[in-house]
This record gives sequence, C-alpha cells and structure tokens, in this order.
Amino acid sequence: MEYQMHTQQAPMQAPMQAPNQVHSHNHWSPYVDTGGTSLAIAGDDFVLVASDTRQSDGFNINTRYDSKAIELSNKTVLATSICSADGKRLTEVLEQKAQLYFHKHEKHIGTKALAQLLSNTLYSRRMFPYYVFPILAGIDSDGKGAAYSYDALGNMQLVTYIAFGSASALVQPFLDNQVGFKNQRGADSSRRLTREQAMMVAIDAFTGATERDIHTGDHLEIYIVDANGVHKEVRELKRD
Repeated sequence: MEYQMHTQQAPMQAPMQAPNQVHSHNHWSPYVDTGGTSLAIAGDDFVLVASDTRQSDGFNINTRYDSKAIELSNKTVLATSICSADGKRLTEVLEQKAQLYFHKHEKHIGTKALAQLLSNTLYSRRMFPYYVFPILAGIDSDGKGAAYSYDALGNMQLVTYIAFGSASALVQPFLDNQVGFKNQRGADSSRRLTREQAMMVAIDAFTGATERDIHTGDHLEIYIVDANGVHKEVRELKRD
C-alpha cells in the first residue's frame, strides 16, 4: 500500500499595510501666542497707552518683564500683543522706516502718516502676516489724541478706545461702559475722559483682568502722549 503525503498550503493573505500615522509636523505652526494685553484711550489733548509685561507660553511664564509698547517718535507710541517675537520684529521695521523718514525730511514722521505706514507694512506681509494686533496711538496734527487699531492684514480704524490681547474679552466691555458710556442711562457718549480718569480706568481694567487671565500680569507700563512728548509710568500688577 502506498501512502501519499499531502501538504496543505496555507491560504494566501493580503500583504500587511502600515497603519496610517499622523506626523507631528502636519500640525506644526510658525505662530506662538505669548499672551499679554494692550489698550489705548484717546482724549481731547492726550492719548494713553497701557500694556502689561508678562510673556507666557501656556501655563509657563517665559519672562515677567517683556515690554509690549514702545515710543516710535516724540508723539507716537506703538503697542502690540499676541506674539512677542513678531511684535518686536514689526517694531524694528517701523523704527527703521521712521528713522529714514527723519533723515530724508529732517523732521519726525507724524502720527497719521505713521499709522498709514504701519497699515502698508502689515499689508505687504499678507501672505505670511505678523501674528500681532497692533495699536498705534499719538497726537495728530491738530493736537488731539488719536488711536488706530489694526488686524493682522493691515486694515485700520481710527478709534477712541480699544483693547487687544489675551484679556481683551474682559477689558473691552469694561472700556465700552467706562469710556464709551454704553449702557449708562442719560450719559453723554460724545464726552471724552480727562487724563486722570483715563489713568484710573486703565489701572482698574488691568487690575480686574489679572484676576481672570493668567497670561496678563506682573507689571503695567503706561504711556501718556501729549503736546509735551511721551511720559512713561510703571506700576505693579498681580504676579501669580
């Protein structure tokens, strides 16, 4: 008797495929939100700019003194928020252009001209914009306070008051009520604050913001611009 050995072949299996992997670089972003808040209040013959000095990344504090506002001329101050690195680079570009204007025309660039220059600078980077929301404030040619707000693409608006940054959702409604006199029965909405009133409003706004926003705090830099130039004052804010 002959026995035949039969080998049983295993069924063919489809080739194994590597699982779909999500690479981390697909979610990489060149922008970083380092927090901070800035505001501006324009008066009849002055303008006030205030910014905190905390720079943070999430729950980490990078530094407790990172200035977000800078004096561009003897009548103009620029304040930025959101991304500290982009804010500093934008400030450098504007300082260089303001110096070129001074050497060419032998006079400081005016606030209105500098506001338009800032708008053009932001728009020129519209394909890869600066991650900042600037506030430019100063004294115009008539000696009145003027504040300009911008988006990242350079659209600008002349305003009486404005707030940008991580605590803007807390500060802006407060300014609407205390500076714009909204929701105040019988209040004159066209009235502008005095210098002392604007100072108190700015301090109260940041004092309240530091209680709810962990990205705002440490120090408060206050710039007051008038016909005599730029005056700076530094105050303490909540540090925890």
